[in-house]
Amino acid sequence: MTTASNHQPAEALAAAPTDALTTPATTSVTNATIATQMAHRTIRAYTSEPVDEDTVSALLDVARHAATSSFQQQVTVIRVKDPAVREQLHLASGQPYVGGDRGELFVFVVDLHRNAVIRERAGASLEPLERTALFLQGVEDAVIAAQNMVVAAESLGLGTVYLGSIIGDVRRVITALGLPKRTYPILGLLVGHAAQAPQYKPRLPREIVTAVDAYPDLDAHADALAAYDAEVEQYYDLRDTNNRVDSFTTQIARALGGGPASQAPVLEVLHEQLLCLH
Repeated sequence: MTTASNHQPAEALAAAPTDALTTPATTSVTNATIATQMAHRTIRAYTSEPVDEDTVSALLDVARHAATSSFQQQVTVIRVKDPAVREQLHLASGQPYVGGDRGELFVFVVDLHRNAVIRERAGASLEPLERTALFLQGVEDAVIAAQNMVVAAESLGLGTVYLGSIIGDVRRVITALGLPKRTYPILGLLVGHAAQAPQYKPRLPREIVTAVDAYPDLDAHADALAAYDAEVEQYYDLRDTNNRVDSFTTQIARALGGGPASQAPVLEVLHEQLLCLH
C-alpha cells in the first residue's frame, strides 16, 4: 500500500493548518508498521486498565530480539512492579506520571556486568569492559531494544513514553533496582492504555536532518527552519496546555541543558560503576 507524501516546501509550512498537529504524517511508501511509526505520540496519561501478561511477555521478547552490537547483548530490561521501587523512580525522574500504578514501567539497563562475570569465570581480562567504546555499544543495545518495544507496543494500540528523566537522580535508581557495578540505567519506558490523545509533535524538516554524502548546510535551509519554528509554536503539549509553546530554536537557545537529567553527574556515576574509565 502506498500513500502520497505529505512533504511540503518551506514556504507552505508557514501556513500549515493546525490539522497537521491532529493527523499523523504520511510517507510516499507505507505499510502497517511504517504507519504506526509515523503516528507515534508521547503518552503521559494512562487508564487504570492493566496491560495483560501475554502482552508484557511479548514486549519483553521483542526487546531481547533487537539488534545487538557484536552479539554482546549488553542490555537488561527490568520490569518494575513493586510500588516502593516505582516510587523511587518517580522521585528520581521528577515526572508525576512515573508515580502511581498506571502503565507498565520498564527500565533499560546498559549491562556490562553479565559479560564481566562470564569473562572473570573464564579467567579473561576485565579491562575491555572499562572502555568507553564498550559502554557505547551497550547504550546502542539498550536504545535499540527500547525502540523495538515501543514499535511493538504502539502496533498493539498501546501508548508509550520514554523516561530519560530517570537519570536526574541516577544513584537513586541504581540503589532502588539493586544494580551491580558495570551497569547503568540509561532510560525508562512507560507502556499502557492511553487516557489522552495529544497532538502530533512536528519534527524538523527532512532537508535539515538528512543529507547525502556530506553534512547539510543549515544556512541554506534557514527558511525551512523558520517555517518549522512557526509550526512548533502551534503545538500545545500536555505539560503546558494553556500557554503557547516556544519555537524550537527558542527552546534550544534558552532551555538546552537546563533540566535535572541534563545536569546529572553522569561521568562521575559511570566511573563509580567502573564504566568509561578510559
